[in-house]
Amino acid sequence: MSEIIWEPHGDYIEKANVTRFMRRHGIASAEELIERSVRDIEWFWAAALEDLDVRWYEPYTRLLDTSRGIEWARWFEGAKTNIILNCLDKHLEAGHGDRTALIFEGEGGDVCRLSYGELSAEVCRVAAAMLADGIGRGDTVGIYMPMCPEIVIALFACLKIGAVAIPVFSGFAARALAVRLADAETRLLFTADGATRRGKPVPLKAEADRAAAEVPTLRRMVVLEKTRAEVPMKAGRDVAWSAFVQGQPTVLETARLAAEELSMILFTSGTTGRPKGTCHTHAGALATIAKELGYAFDVKPGDRFCWVTDIGWMMGPWMMIGVAHHGAAFLITDAPPNYPEPDRLWKMVENHGLTHLGISPTAIRLLMTYGAEWVDRYAMMTLRYLGSTGEPWDPESYRWFFERVGKKRAPIINISGGTEIVGCLLSPLPITALKPCTLRGPGLAMDIDVVDEDGRSLPVGIGHLVCRKPAPSMTKGFLKDPQRYLETYFARFPGIWFHGDWAERDADGYWFLRGRSDDTIKVAGKRTGPAEVEAALIEHAAVSEAAAIGVPHDIKGETVVAFVVLQPRVQPDEALREALKDQVVKHLGKTLRPEDIRFVEAMPKTRSAKIVRGVIRSVYLGETAADLSSVENPSAVDEIRKSR
Repeated sequence: MSEIIWEPHGDYIEKANVTRFMRRHGIASAEELIERSVRDIEWFWAAALEDLDVRWYEPYTRLLDTSRGIEWARWFEGAKTNIILNCLDKHLEAGHGDRTALIFEGEGGDVCRLSYGELSAEVCRVAAAMLADGIGRGDTVGIYMPMCPEIVIALFACLKIGAVAIPVFSGFAARALAVRLADAETRLLFTADGATRRGKPVPLKAEADRAAAEVPTLRRMVVLEKTRAEVPMKAGRDVAWSAFVQGQPTVLETARLAAEELSMILFTSGTTGRPKGTCHTHAGALATIAKELGYAFDVKPGDRFCWVTDIGWMMGPWMMIGVAHHGAAFLITDAPPNYPEPDRLWKMVENHGLTHLGISPTAIRLLMTYGAEWVDRYAMMTLRYLGSTGEPWDPESYRWFFERVGKKRAPIINISGGTEIVGCLLSPLPITALKPCTLRGPGLAMDIDVVDEDGRSLPVGIGHLVCRKPAPSMTKGFLKDPQRYLETYFARFPGIWFHGDWAERDADGYWFLRGRSDDTIKVAGKRTGPAEVEAALIEHAAVSEAAAIGVPHDIKGETVVAFVVLQPRVQPDEALREALKDQVVKHLGKTLRPEDIRFVEAMPKTRSAKIVRGVIRSVYLGETAADLSSVENPSAVDEIRKSR
């Protein structure tokens, strides 16, 4: 893994936003910038937010207060701001109302574009309607809708008036939706009469109705007429979107909020227990998101940015807020990337002139199964940056993404963080070289380290990923559960954020992810992450996807069982099963030879394409799975169960 596959050059250096920042402050290299930003985080955040044009109604009097510890750090004391001041208002004030803000392409091919002026007008109408309905500052508002322009309008309308947005994945069933809405004591829910998924109707309103029955605080449901399907409307509670906004003004003052007032509650996937509500502020979320889109992804006015995501995954709000802050355009879609044909995503890149494309490794592995001919037919000359997050890469898929999609021209900005920081801990910059699968190193002002079981720093090797200093966007505890927050992130190493990932730092200073540390497999005293086993299996030409779990063993303590999705037209048999076991031995040694290989048609995944190993393990062992509500394809769970 010592090969450098991408070197920064030309405009990637000369015209980069981060280069502008470095020149302003007399900084000569990326290494010097990262070191200084980590050593003096207060200098960095003050300088960066000025450089990135983050606006305030009132300036902060104190940037950071850690008197209660890193766990409860307070940022930008005395300041007043609003995400919408930065994402809409400042662009209109600068005369950029005609600039494209939002592009939507529907599953059926329909396209809608909104300028900053048009988006602001619609946001004002919905915001005014909420105020007229008694919803205001601090009230919680659920958003349970398919990806469409109105989902952005609803989110931004909440932010504009100081209501707290609760985005929820539209693929969730009623119970999962109800848990999240009830925990947040939601008063209003935005939903739709229905949706379509691969051409088939999805009864969204019916799920919303079932959920609403379990949420005593919910008193209003606004129903977008998306499919025009006839749905029951509860008198006194339900109102059509068109009726809700009728007669409302297209201009409305944005609420001036304290920096630490809540903007969003983002729930984790819930694959390992009850969903956790992570709480994000206006100034904190904006600061981190603006930094990442501005410096790591080099977003500029005129760019067109797309991340394959749902609003229920943090990458949805992250993209919408970050791109809009920088005055560029973002594309959203409700179309699967392989529907109706395997080239759907590449066609959208070409047709809309996308400059940035973000996607998960799992989605790339899926698209690889159709063959390179589907992507090779598109030049995609406008692409400058590729993005990825969500899980570790395997080298073959990473190279395919870099070579086939990016044509070896575009660097992969591979980031990793989480919902709890609505941003990243690790991230390359446009001015840093890349090895296959790398995340390069700590994000700017992120004091990240790799430590052993006793918390000692490991200059080289694999260990626990931790963060030693606070960041503005770190969650303000968990909703109604501060003790669980402390136990999750600070119990392992007091005063240090324990992220729960295995990370590796190589001898050249390049960082890599090796999977979740709570997924650790320990066979006869040898510890490994499932990602290592999976990477070994995926290298075999017959394998499309793999998931490895540790299961109890009388002698070894644990042993490895792997589930494998094969490439099209490959048939499973005993010879292949043994060959795959040998493949793992070849890479990791005899100790980690899988006890069993199970062939399945699909892996259970979340909407963000993460394979849910915890669910796989529970089902395989015949236990009660923690929370299947996050699994987008429940039939895959049944297949795991039958494979026993």
